[in-house]
Amino acid sequence: MKEVVVTGIGAATPLAGDAPGHWQALLDGRSAVDTLPYEWAQSLRTRIAAELAADPDAHFDRKEARRFDRVEKAALVATREAWADAGLDDDPVRPERLAVCVGTGMGGLTTVLGQERLLESRHRVSAFTVTRTMSSGPAACVGVELGARAGIHSVASACATGSEAIAMGADLIRYGRADVVVAGGADAVISRLALAGFGALRALSTRNDAPRAASRPWDKDRDGFVLGEGAGVLVLEQSDHAAARGARVYARLAGAGVSSDGYDLVRPRPDGAGIADAMTKALKDGGIVPAEVAHVNAHATGTPVGDMIEVAAVRRVIGDHPVLTANKSLHGHLLGAAGAVESIAAVRSVHDGVIPPTLNLDNPESGLELDVVTGKPRRMEVPVVLKTSYGFGGQNVALLFTRA
Repeated sequence: MKEVVVTGIGAATPLAGDAPGHWQALLDGRSAVDTLPYEWAQSLRTRIAAELAADPDAHFDRKEARRFDRVEKAALVATREAWADAGLDDDPVRPERLAVCVGTGMGGLTTVLGQERLLESRHRVSAFTVTRTMSSGPAACVGVELGARAGIHSVASACATGSEAIAMGADLIRYGRADVVVAGGADAVISRLALAGFGALRALSTRNDAPRAASRPWDKDRDGFVLGEGAGVLVLEQSDHAAARGARVYARLAGAGVSSDGYDLVRPRPDGAGIADAMTKALKDGGIVPAEVAHVNAHATGTPVGDMIEVAAVRRVIGDHPVLTANKSLHGHLLGAAGAVESIAAVRSVHDGVIPPTLNLDNPESGLELDVVTGKPRRMEVPVVLKTSYGFGGQNVALLFTRA
């Protein structure tokens, strides 16, 4: 099968409006979680979240801004950056060899809510209501803008969406169906309904008095995740194609594993078998033995149950030697964008030889017993990194990035 490399990255996140700014904020250990300034939030159990650092509307003229939902705008902003970062503005890809795999967990929810209010008050809706709310919207917007003709694929795997989109994009290249794939995920659903819904599941932190301390993966005092929004996009490329045009390569996507729990809609299997299956498949797919994995960029949401199940799976499949970090401690949980945005961090760790710190790990849960980077970034060789992602419905994805 053909080798897959990463030649471009782009991001729109609560930490920054672009990928370099996002990466620097991770290294600086700067939290993006804050109190929501909206009146509608004041009656909720959770009144904190991590909103986009930069308004995506700044990238669109007034007419364009009306056409797209916030999640589509975030996906387009990240895509444009990744495309330019890969050098493809000046070196276009044959359209029939270009594909898109971009997913979203909850789609255009804010448009649904806004248009429902408009319909009730003015008895009309926008002509763009359908295209702004369809689940394939982000992928379609990206594919149309780039003129992709090798397939526009939309992935919906809850919080594993971004990572599964990357895994699917890699397969398109490995099996010869595309030379370049724009892959990633986006979500932007911070709203009264979303916060109330996740709150009803007791999934969100209620640490309203200390927002920057609310996202606490692996800490004994964790009480749930913090809702965030954003988009992350990787340009995946067949290695010979990248070499022929002299492209800069960040990392190689060596392997991917996808599994499902078949257990519960919101809770992971207590034994972590599904999570372990995804890791095992990724290792086999990449021809990599556990001892080679130097670093795990963990899913680690800060929920009381899920964090330690993931740790147990890591220890069972990989061992006790990898160095861990949890990016969600800084920018919250970006839902369908999480795996893609965190994959950008994993790729930069391989490329730059540095691992960003985890915030708020003041009182580690008993049984953690793994080396977690805290306080400041750790500089070290990272020849292989494992990126893990899990989602409601028991969706599990593991990605392996290595030095090119």
